[in-house]
Amino acid sequence: MTNLKMALKASVAVFALTATSAVAEDVEVLHWWTSGGEAAALNVLKGDLESQGIGWQDMPVAGGGGEQAMTVLRARVTAGDAPTAVQMLGFDILDWGNQGALADLNAVAAKEGWDDVVPAALQEFAKVDGKWVSAPVNVHSTNWVWANKSVLDANGIAVPTTWDEFTAAVETLAAAGVTPIAHGGQAWQDATVFDAVAMSTGGPDFYKAAFIDLDSEALGSDTMKEAFDRMAFIRANVDDNFSGRDWNLATAMVINGEAGFQMMGDWAKGEFLNAGKVPGEDFLCFRFPGTTEQVTFNADQFAMFDQGGVVSDQQAALASSILSPSFQSAFNVVKGSVPARTDVSDADFDDCGKQGMKDLAAAASSGNLFGSMAHGHANPASVKNAMYDVITAHFNGEYDSETAVDELVTAVEIAQ
Repeated sequence: MTNLKMALKASVAVFALTATSAVAEDVEVLHWWTSGGEAAALNVLKGDLESQGIGWQDMPVAGGGGEQAMTVLRARVTAGDAPTAVQMLGFDILDWGNQGALADLNAVAAKEGWDDVVPAALQEFAKVDGKWVSAPVNVHSTNWVWANKSVLDANGIAVPTTWDEFTAAVETLAAAGVTPIAHGGQAWQDATVFDAVAMSTGGPDFYKAAFIDLDSEALGSDTMKEAFDRMAFIRANVDDNFSGRDWNLATAMVINGEAGFQMMGDWAKGEFLNAGKVPGEDFLCFRFPGTTEQVTFNADQFAMFDQGGVVSDQQAALASSILSPSFQSAFNVVKGSVPARTDVSDADFDDCGKQGMKDLAAAASSGNLFGSMAHGHANPASVKNAMYDVITAHFNGEYDSETAVDELVTAVEIAQ
């Protein structure tokens, strides 16, 4: 916790409100950051607001993909009792913004120059009709693999860079009696793996055609069948108790040496750090084999709900704090993600964080930065959920790969 305290002190030192009398009320924040690493990161934001005299009314809803949180949110809004701010992803932000439910943050954004420092790919999900409606906290990339270094070393396995090298590594671990792949059998986790597998199988043009453009030929192609075949290989190399497992418990299997690999977004790093592990010494982070030049991303943002037509002082303070450079550094160092603004130094980040920032910048400049299908940044929720159903049904053995391709085409057609 020493590093967290130091980061928090650095963050707090930069912030001050000019009108302390206007911030007597709490902010009620609905979110799904409930694992150990996520809670540690969230404490940076809580501490910063408390230093400004703003209380934090916590409303956690467990569930790593946020689906449960969105269900709770809909009930709250329907009852006329929207929270002050809500953690959201991608198209969910746009959906609520298009309904006129979100507050206008343009005054805060203009004062602090958000347009100049937030990447355009993030602004696409933070603005509705030119109006800022949410404050990006971070950029997560989803096509990471996490590995226990001791397990790999003990079995003579180098970091795999191709699918063939990955399958060979998995087979080596299986032969040694080690669970090759730690996985949690939840729809969003299945889709997270499929995201990376599909990108690796078909490359960026295929990924864009299938998941962003929703091209029926790409969705129904032989390449898509191969992606499902690769998912079947992964399914054959997870343990028998994977069904329903939370993602952080799968991460713990890698941390404890019970499994070799986990395919998961970079929020997994927060669990390793929270367990006192050091990148390069205890664990390894690398892009899913075959996706070294691509980055699939999501960005956690806090959308501010309209509280009567005027942005409250508490909402403005929360938004301002979220996008301050010092908070962006302090928070993302702990969370495992990278900053949502381009002018933040990587000096305080570990090796995985530095690599993440470097990869993000390179992918953005080369046209290889893509919104993650699995995390609501490639297509609307109705399409994403339809894809979830097919991917999970295949992973659980309900469909063979050929049937899964046909079902995927049909499901997307119906959902659009």
